[in-house]
Amino acid sequence: MTIRPVRDADLGAILGFWNPLIRETTITFSAEEKTLSGLSAMIAARHAAGRAFLIGAADDGRVLGFASYDQFRAGNGYVHAMEHTVILAPEAHGRGLGRALMTAIEEHARMRGGHSMVAGVSGENAAGIAFHRALGYAHVGLLPQSGRKFGRWLDLVLMQKML
Repeated sequence: MTIRPVRDADLGAILGFWNPLIRETTITFSAEEKTLSGLSAMIAARHAAGRAFLIGAADDGRVLGFASYDQFRAGNGYVHAMEHTVILAPEAHGRGLGRALMTAIEEHARMRGGHSMVAGVSGENAAGIAFHRALGYAHVGLLPQSGRKFGRWLDLVLMQKML
């Protein structure tokens, strides 16, 4: 596995495993699928802010996952608090790629003054909660019924790790 910065040529593969999660699961509360132009703009904005958007690729070059981060909330009081997204293709689960991507973005954030990393995890995503716990994230809050998808209310679990 290789961890590297995202390239324009990776965007189609990212959409290929991210959009089914948006369409079919409550891992993300959003029901709006990502587009090439929207994803490209998000990556450009993160790069302009000095943030990382990294992908994990198999030895044959296939993109199997990504991790990225940005400031947790707007405003200068939050400049040291970051929030991340990590998404893996189904075939990448359980192979250590998520851990490697998280290690890389945590280090990137730390080197740029990040003090904490926040994870907002769907309360229905037991695997995501366990993953973050295994990486040293602590449960710091619960926002009951803060999201809605598929006609039901969803809880948001907040987890945090000091960098």
